[in-house]
Amino acid sequence: MGKELSASAQKVQNTLETLGFSFQVVELPDSTRTAKEAAQAIGCQVGQIVKSLVFTGQHSHKPVLVVASGLNRVNEQRLGALVGEPVEKADADFVRQRTGFAVGGVPPVGHVEPIETFIDEDLQHYEEIWAAAGTPFAVFCLTPIDLQCMTGGHVVAIK
Repeated sequence: MGKELSASAQKVQNTLETLGFSFQVVELPDSTRTAKEAAQAIGCQVGQIVKSLVFTGQHSHKPVLVVASGLNRVNEQRLGALVGEPVEKADADFVRQRTGFAVGGVPPVGHVEPIETFIDEDLQHYEEIWAAAGTPFAVFCLTPIDLQCMTGGHVVAIK
């Protein structure tokens, strides 16, 4: 039996199980806050890291989640066109309030409210990918198809 997960990581583990997925959340000794740190801690390519980035609609103030490959920057104009209004990167307080998680540990699921999600098409190039699991040290491994199933996200060109 491994050591107990922190509260936020356990919340993600519980969400995954509730959704019917058997993925195992792991907490690593090294930070996974950035895609580069995560890839080094896990021992995978930076492109296999799923960055969960929260944006806000400038008019509606609704949250929008982009799960992007660790290699890519989100094109905010393209995202705005997909959402139907200009968007901007959300601040840390907005992210915590609308997802229930701190920046650097936002998972693709388990948020305090439903969030429209867009999935970077470049993640489809990998057999396995790694997503944040509630803290800057927690991750879980999954496939791009699982990511789409669990989030109901739209696969799009985002960079």
